[in-house]
Amino acid sequence: MAERPTTNWGRGVAAEAAELAAGTLAPDCACMVDLYPDELLPATDAVLDAFEAELPTLAGGDDKQVFAVVERVVLALNAVNEATTFETDEREQLCLCIDEAFTGQGVGVAALTARHGLGRHELTDQWRDW
Repeated sequence: MAERPTTNWGRGVAAEAAELAAGTLAPDCACMVDLYPDELLPATDAVLDAFEAELPTLAGGDDKQVFAVVERVVLALNAVNEATTFETDEREQLCLCIDEAFTGQGVGVAALTARHGLGRHELTDQWRDW
């Protein structure tokens, strides 16, 4: 499975904290804590854990089953977004993570979405508030 966006976000938070501690970054230039508040990473990881746990059940699954999993992960991420806001780049990374996870499980995302009159990048749009 591809690296989760939260792993990269956490590295950015840690790097910025190290720069602040070393005095190589002025506090007024720090932004990572605002972009990624303490509750965002674990809440997002919990959603992705549940999503990844469902993926093995999709072997040979039909479109309805795949879309049900998409709906569950997106609605759960909507709840995280209500508490803390995903910015544009983070939204794109989450959508890519979902796409890559399905692809890694053998789901042809482009074919799936095309069968339903959607573009590949519209997989999550029906349920996504973030």
